[in-house]
Amino acid sequence: MNVETPFHRIKIRVAAAIFHGEDIALIRRTNSSGIPHYSLPGGNVEPAEGLLDALGRELLEELGLDLQRIEASPHFTWMLDAMVNRPGGTPPRKIHLVYRLHLAQDDREGLRTHEYDELGEGRILWLPYRQTRELHLFPPVPVWQLSNPTNAVDATSCMLPPIDDSNFAWR
Repeated sequence: MNVETPFHRIKIRVAAAIFHGEDIALIRRTNSSGIPHYSLPGGNVEPAEGLLDALGRELLEELGLDLQRIEASPHFTWMLDAMVNRPGGTPPRKIHLVYRLHLAQDDREGLRTHEYDELGEGRILWLPYRQTRELHLFPPVPVWQLSNPTNAVDATSCMLPPIDDSNFAWR
């Protein structure tokens, strides 16, 4: 019998911290115990898919946001190495690449308010970005620490400390 070892596979996941002014787009889901958790829009990169292509695909699927139709372009902001067990099968190690994107009013209008995927229904919320400090956010990037949504993050701050079961727990 072949038993998979946790984290023997590596997946790359792209996500976006999407801002409109000081508000950020988050997907809110509630687990089976009724506890809410929040995530940045995004998902896994498919084999042979470019990073920005994957980000564009995920944002179109989840929010209805077509990166080809907006003036803003995503800017790489954070990288996070995650080896976290979660409910389900044998977990892969995930490298999270988080980009920042700023939307104009016209770009925000008409975006989806709900997202449906294999995890079920998620509600898309726009919240003041500083409130993320109080939320169970995944990936756990320090959005709330930004001095403002448009300031650059210096290169020494883009590589975040790794997460594992000792410093992150699924609720």
